[in-house]
Amino acid sequence: MAITLTPGTWTLDGSHSEISASVRHAGISRVRAVFEESTGTLQVNEDGSADVNAVVRADSFNSKDENRDGHVKGEDFLHAEKYPELTFVASSVKPSGEVFDLTGELTIRGVSKNVTFEVEFGGQAVDPFGMTRAGFSATTSLSRKEFGLTWNAALEAGGVLVSDKVNIDLDIAFVHQGE
Repeated sequence: MAITLTPGTWTLDGSHSEISASVRHAGISRVRAVFEESTGTLQVNEDGSADVNAVVRADSFNSKDENRDGHVKGEDFLHAEKYPELTFVASSVKPSGEVFDLTGELTIRGVSKNVTFEVEFGGQAVDPFGMTRAGFSATTSLSRKEFGLTWNAALEAGGVLVSDKVNIDLDIAFVHQGE
């Protein structure tokens, strides 16, 4: 599918978007969580190039377990009180077959690293209320240790409680702001 977006400013539609993360727990299962508060802009230029900026509230982490959520939001992991935002600023967009690679600087807990998301364009459409929308799905994996998220506990049978690898999955909707 060719990527064709109306030039101009697009804003993230939080009520139609999901930002989720998952890790292996005790080496045998996967724990998933969502970040419930995010904002973002997509600026599409006349030449087809684009700029993407996003902010996720660290204290909006929700894994459906109050104790775990408190631990992840605390000093051992996100330290949401000191680092209230996770941010992403795109630096390049490159087509790669049916998908495209979106590379940019991700900042978590004050540590910035370049990451690349593999992105699938869902399309652009006008909804029944006259709003022009665009949808994207994206995924990446990262090492949490590279962002200073090093807490862990050894398991009696070997291994660790929380995997280093974190999978990030995005299902994102943007709304065009018109002129």
